[in-house]
Amino acid sequence: MNGFTHNRLDGKVAIVTGGASGFGESTVRLFVKHGAKVLIADVQDELGLSLCDDLVSTFGDNVTYVHCDITQDSDVRNAVDIAVNKYGKLDIMFNNAGIPGNLDFTILDSNNENFKRVFDVNVFGSFLGAKHAARVMIPARSGVILFTSSVASVLSGESPHSYTVSKHAVVGLMKNLCVELGQYGIRVNCISPGSISTPLLTNAMGLEKAAVDGIVCESAVLKGVVPTAEDVAEAAVYLGSDGSKYVTGVNLVVDGGYSTTNQTYTRVIKQTFETLAKKS
Repeated sequence: MNGFTHNRLDGKVAIVTGGASGFGESTVRLFVKHGAKVLIADVQDELGLSLCDDLVSTFGDNVTYVHCDITQDSDVRNAVDIAVNKYGKLDIMFNNAGIPGNLDFTILDSNNENFKRVFDVNVFGSFLGAKHAARVMIPARSGVILFTSSVASVLSGESPHSYTVSKHAVVGLMKNLCVELGQYGIRVNCISPGSISTPLLTNAMGLEKAAVDGIVCESAVLKGVVPTAEDVAEAAVYLGSDGSKYVTGVNLVVDGGYSTTNQTYTRVIKQTFETLAKKS
C-alpha cells in the first residue's frame, strides 16, 4: 500500500477535545498513526495522561496531553497556544468533547440546570474551540475545524431534548463558520455518529457494551457490521486530510443508513399479519 494511505495526516498538527476516551481516544490514536502531531485536550487527566504515555512510547514527542475544560475560555486558549508553541501551527481542531446529559425524554420532566449544562458543554464549548482555532488559522489562511454532532441532528424523538437541540446547534454553528471562514481557506465540517457503544453511551444507558451493541445491531439498517468508535475516527481522518480538500459545510452522518428510514410502519404491518396468521 502506498505512503498516502498510511500517512494521510503527515506533518499536520491537531487538537482533539475530549480526546482521552471514546471517539476522541480512537481519533487521537488514528491521527498519530497517520503522521499527525496531536494535543489531547480533556478533563479526564488520568485517562489522558495514560493515553499520552502509551502513544509517546511509540511515537515520541508527537503527542501531548493538556487539561482543558472546554467551557472555560482560558483553558481552550491555553490548549491552542500550547499546540502552536510546541508544534509551530494548528491544522486540525476537532471539537469532539460533549456530554449526553440526563435522559429526560419529556419536556415536563426535563431538568433546567441539566439543559443549561448540556448547552454549555456541547455548544458553548464547541464555539470556544472554533473561535480559538480560527484565531490562529485565519492568519495562516488554512486549516480544518471539525465538530462531533450526532445522528440526533437529523432525527427527532429518539434523544433527550437538551442533547438533540444542542447537536442541531452544533450543525448550525458549523454551517455558519463554513461560510465565514471559507474565504481564508478554512474548511469546517461535522461528523454525526449514530449509536455506538462508547463509554459515554453505555454509562448513560446503564448497560454493558455487549447489550448496547446488541440493541444497535438489531435496529440497524446495515446488517453484518458492529459500529465502533474507530468508524468515527476514520471519518475524522478523511475530513482532516487533503483527500477532502474541497469538502466543507458537510454533516457527515456515520450511522449505517439508520437515519434514512423509519421502519416502524413495516414492523407493525409484519406483526399484524403474524398475529392474524396465528389466529387463523
